[in-house]
Amino acid sequence: MSNENTPQNSSARLTAILKRVNDLTELLRSQRELLRQKGINLPSGALDNLRSLKARLEALLRQVDNSKIELQRLRALADTTALINSSRDTDSVLNQVMDTVINLTGAERGYIVLKNRATGEFDQFRVARGLDSTQLSFGGGADEATGGKRNELIVSKTIVNEVAKTGKAVITDNASNDERYRDQQSIVGFALRSILAVPLKVRDEVIGVVYCDNRVMAGLFQPGDLEIMNAFSNQAGVAIENARLFELTRQQLEQVTAMRDLMDNVFDSISSGVITVNSHLTVTACNMTACDILNIRDEKDAINQPLKGILPPITADFYDAITQTQRDGKVKSLEYHVSVGTGHRNWNITISQLRDEQSTVQGAVLVVDDLTEQRELELRLKQLRVYLPAPLLDKVTDINLIEMGQEREITSIALDVRGFTRISEYMKPEEVMETINQYLSLASDGINLYEGIVDKYMGDAVTGLYNTQLNPQRDHALRAVRAAMSISYDLRALHEILPSEKHLFCRIGIHTGQAFLGNIGSPDRREFSALGEAVSMSKFLESSATPGEVLISEATYELVKDDFECEHVPLEQAKNYPNLTHAYKVVKRRKGKNTGALFLDAELEELLKDI
Repeated sequence: MSNENTPQNSSARLTAILKRVNDLTELLRSQRELLRQKGINLPSGALDNLRSLKARLEALLRQVDNSKIELQRLRALADTTALINSSRDTDSVLNQVMDTVINLTGAERGYIVLKNRATGEFDQFRVARGLDSTQLSFGGGADEATGGKRNELIVSKTIVNEVAKTGKAVITDNASNDERYRDQQSIVGFALRSILAVPLKVRDEVIGVVYCDNRVMAGLFQPGDLEIMNAFSNQAGVAIENARLFELTRQQLEQVTAMRDLMDNVFDSISSGVITVNSHLTVTACNMTACDILNIRDEKDAINQPLKGILPPITADFYDAITQTQRDGKVKSLEYHVSVGTGHRNWNITISQLRDEQSTVQGAVLVVDDLTEQRELELRLKQLRVYLPAPLLDKVTDINLIEMGQEREITSIALDVRGFTRISEYMKPEEVMETINQYLSLASDGINLYEGIVDKYMGDAVTGLYNTQLNPQRDHALRAVRAAMSISYDLRALHEILPSEKHLFCRIGIHTGQAFLGNIGSPDRREFSALGEAVSMSKFLESSATPGEVLISEATYELVKDDFECEHVPLEQAKNYPNLTHAYKVVKRRKGKNTGALFLDAELEELLKDI
């Protein structure tokens, strides 16, 4: 539109024309008498025509000025509406709405009241604004800065409730004299005059009320203000509702995001690998544990990939089991030996249905547990059973104890079966093996009875260990001697049932000293064993004993002398043990002595008293 047709230019031109008409009227009035003196009269009705023209020009000017004001309001309304609809923050939208209301109406104060979603009441006063755009408080009280009272929440709830209930705007130019409201206490008490209240609607539902008033001027609000406010409130209601919905959606999204993050953390913290697949066996989720098991760098490398693409080769029955579980819902647990990278692993895979919130089957969940270390542990424990009694095996809490060597004080018992060569000359081989095994079993049973470890069998010899890292014992010397005496008793009992030609005797040596204990051998075959003084000395004592004799060293004697009667036995000087000049022969257990933590059944205790 050109500048000539703007309301501002039209108003200026009309003002200029009106001035010229006024000037012409004054000129004719001042010259009329002079013209009459000269016999000249003005045309009939000239001044009346000028006065009529002046009135019409003034009316036209007022109309142009009103149009200009209306146009300014409409432009402000359009600009503010665009600004409101561009914001997604409820408080920001409410503040913009209130500022626009004050600017459009010139009200002294304005309030926005929103509907409480929980109660349905219109009691949420969200924004209050004064004529100078100051934020009004919602409570009274002394104001030290002004010396007076704060602006208080002074509003006619009667009018607010009426607008909220009817959905129609209310305008009054002097509420105190308006017969509709003059009996209302809030209006009379606060001397409210001009009041304008319009509903905020969204799809014919009132979500709030814009209320503004003036306590000084009557007739402030005109019907044109009501029309503008009605048009504005429709846009403002939608903007406010959109902002509230946006905030609600954002809060829900934050909650969902927080829940998702929590679930992701829980998902990734599961010690088992978890993989979900859809009905086409395409991976839809994979936690970090599964990535570690599968040797995958990141879960993103697994998602949307075929299951066969991320798993090592597995037999066809595995995929058939997944399909079957999706059909019948039966949970399946399968174990596979697979190749991952350069190594072999043992996996246990549990398959179950994947269902959505409507319990519709969407695929399957695979829980993968790597049992490689567990199976290796089971194998190693199985190997331990060869030389460790079952009661002791149950006490082993750390299998790595046998992996790393350890030096400690132990008591070693060495036993040799004498006469084996003699009987083997006239017995059949199978009969020889049966006989020798009877004696070796008797020896190992005696060692195990007092929780010792059978170190090894070497032909017709046996070695037992007490107080290793696998069977720590404070009374290890006492246990070893009692085991030796128990073997001697069992040997006598065995002779009662064997023919005399199969009678063999045992020599036993016991020493308490230092030894180095751990696994020895090659990576393919290892044995737990002991090396050092304790073992070699016990074997020397065994070789120095006579058949049926139990010899113990000085060190062992000092630990058991209060429990067993022993006899001093001189020894021939040995090249390897020049300081070993004597030992002690165990005769019998001292009567009336309690061996503390050692417990045997009553019958065996009674029998051992005589040994």
